[in-house]
Amino acid sequence: MVMTMEKTGSYLLELSSNAKNIGKIEPYVDEIMQSYCLAEGVYGNILISLTEAVTNAIVHGNKQDENKKVIVCVKDICNENITFLVSDEGPGFDPDALPDPTATENILKLGGRGVFLMRQLSDGVRFADEGRTVEIFFKL
Repeated sequence: MVMTMEKTGSYLLELSSNAKNIGKIEPYVDEIMQSYCLAEGVYGNILISLTEAVTNAIVHGNKQDENKKVIVCVKDICNENITFLVSDEGPGFDPDALPDPTATENILKLGGRGVFLMRQLSDGVRFADEGRTVEIFFKL
């Protein structure tokens, strides 16, 4: 499931776009936490943020087309930060056009909180490749 990339030393997880694969994020995060000896205080924020990013990639990006992949990797890690990338093969989207999930008209809606949660729980979120890749930063 988790492969170490020889050139960068970062962890790469490739998932088919089936919702059952969302469950593979927790063991992935567990392995990274142990390998890099990260403080437990960041665990929950990383786990929830990556779970939301992968869920969005599978469900909204790739429309659960199992022929399309979602790639998760550690882009960079240093003493102060860790950065993850989550990419899909979908058409992309404009993250700035998402409705505010805290607005009165959206409070009772079942979905629409993934990007909001990523932004609240991480130390930075950046979208690239027309919204097909999200970069999530955490201070350690």
